[in-house]
Amino acid sequence: MELISEESVSELLQAQTHIWNHIFIFKHSMVLKCAVQLGIPDVIHKHGKPMTLSELVSSLSIHPSKTQYVHRFMRILVHSGFFSQQNLDGVPNQEAYSLSQSARLLLRDNPSSIRPFLLMVLDPVMTKPWDCLSTWFRNDEVAAFSVAHGKTIWEYTGQDPRLNNLFNEAMASDSILASKVIVSKCKGVFEGVNSLVDVGGGIGTMAKAISEAFPHIDCTVFDLPHVLSDFQGSKNLKYVGGDMFESVPPADAILLKWILHDWSDEDCIKILQQCKQAIMRNGKHKVGKVIIIDMVRENQIGDKVSTETQLFFDLEMMVNLSGMERNEKEWAKLFFDAGFLNYKIHPVLGLRALIELYP
Repeated sequence: MELISEESVSELLQAQTHIWNHIFIFKHSMVLKCAVQLGIPDVIHKHGKPMTLSELVSSLSIHPSKTQYVHRFMRILVHSGFFSQQNLDGVPNQEAYSLSQSARLLLRDNPSSIRPFLLMVLDPVMTKPWDCLSTWFRNDEVAAFSVAHGKTIWEYTGQDPRLNNLFNEAMASDSILASKVIVSKCKGVFEGVNSLVDVGGGIGTMAKAISEAFPHIDCTVFDLPHVLSDFQGSKNLKYVGGDMFESVPPADAILLKWILHDWSDEDCIKILQQCKQAIMRNGKHKVGKVIIIDMVRENQIGDKVSTETQLFFDLEMMVNLSGMERNEKEWAKLFFDAGFLNYKIHPVLGLRALIELYP
């Protein structure tokens, strides 16, 4: 047997641990999903103060035979930063759990909750395509989702009300947080805008926030008919069904929130061209714009965690759709290929940005 140096042993063991961690990394997602489904963040929040293990166990709807495992389950969630542990005053060797800021974003009743997004992304329908990646690389399907399910994600959601609702709730929950930031930090973006069409606006959460913050703006939610079938407008908000590849209703401003990253460059150019025509149809002498809320890859230089998150999103687009997360150079090429002349990026949404696009 060949002898290896102490330094080589250390490197090999580190490499082994690195591989193990990536083999098991999906457990972070599955444990977090289980914690949300069991309502652990909500139970601790409702308790109103740090909660001991025995108090937590007695408050969860779990089988008595599983109570012995809760401390092991919570151990990884504490390690991951979703909960913290602290010693209770006057009670030796008694620790209690508290929520981190991340866990507060998973509360069911938090208006800015990311819970619906988590449940959608980690739904078995959405995770199954990841098991088909090697098959997808060997065939000519556009996305691994089609390999797993025999249809595109849009065809699937159009036929499956459960997944369609999951998707709409996930997008709506994100829009609540995004709209708060946009309305407070980007008021100037809406100056001179009297009409706005939210393309692919889902159930209208973003458009509703804009219509309430800027009552002078007539807002239209534009999406596929099956998405909007149960919604009716009010005051300065209305719903219009249609296909963004065929036509977009005219307006001073066209909003595309988390739309373009779903699509290939070719499809994005088609969408942007329809948006440009909608602006031009709105009036010969009034110059409108497209407002894009999407990720700008590499906008968090030097931040390893943020870079990894952007890369995860990029793979999500590749596997389940036909899109990608783009850096500024790739965005600029799309804009100019679609016939636009200028753009301005506002890095106000963390890993995402608000982009003003002018014809």
